[in-house]
Amino acid sequence: MTTKESFNINGENLLKKVKELIAEGNVRKISIHDKAGKEVASFPLTYGIVGALLMPMLAAVGAIAALIGECTITVEKEVEVTKEENEPQGV
Repeated sequence: MTTKESFNINGENLLKKVKELIAEGNVRKISIHDKAGKEVASFPLTYGIVGALLMPMLAAVGAIAALIGECTITVEKEVEVTKEENEPQGV
């Protein structure tokens, strides 16, 4: 199951927040929107992505952070559904 979260953040903290989200490990996609809501960049992430593959993406995020004031990060996360959550309630 996939869930979405959004964070309002200023440009100087953008790269730090993206690194934190990647470190969580369950992030599937990160999208960055300017304050008008226009998508500036979108980065799909896959399981097993390693540092060398992250470098170009982080460089792009750093460039965006230098140019943008306020922005919104939208994160799609993969959430495991447990067996108990799938069972009907009140049975």
